[in-house]
Amino acid sequence: MTDHWYEDETGPMVRPYTVTRGRTQPSGRHTIDLMSWVTALDAEPSGPEVDHARSALLDLVRRGARPVVELAADADLPLTVVRVLLGDLAEAGLLRIDPPRRVLPPGLKADPGLLQEIVDRLREL
Repeated sequence: MTDHWYEDETGPMVRPYTVTRGRTQPSGRHTIDLMSWVTALDAEPSGPEVDHARSALLDLVRRGARPVVELAADADLPLTVVRVLLGDLAEAGLLRIDPPRRVLPPGLKADPGLLQEIVDRLREL
């Protein structure tokens, strides 16, 4: 089993479960998918729920809305930790988590037959 560590603002290495206070899932009110879109709200952080790790993640979100997976990469934290922290920030009213965006070019519609053919061809590989 591999231990995962990261450096906190104070310098020492801490385990991710310390940052999430032992939780491995965000609150049940939030579904946070890899491609869920995260947007900062105008509220100012306050209270003990916004520690260094949460504040640093909030700063990343304030640079521009983006998917959870990008935030995890930029924060250099495990995805499970980022999901818990984002859930906490959403509970505090500091950000909004939207379902993944589906972007299709104008006038283009998904063709189920074409999609099935792609899946079949990929399976052949």
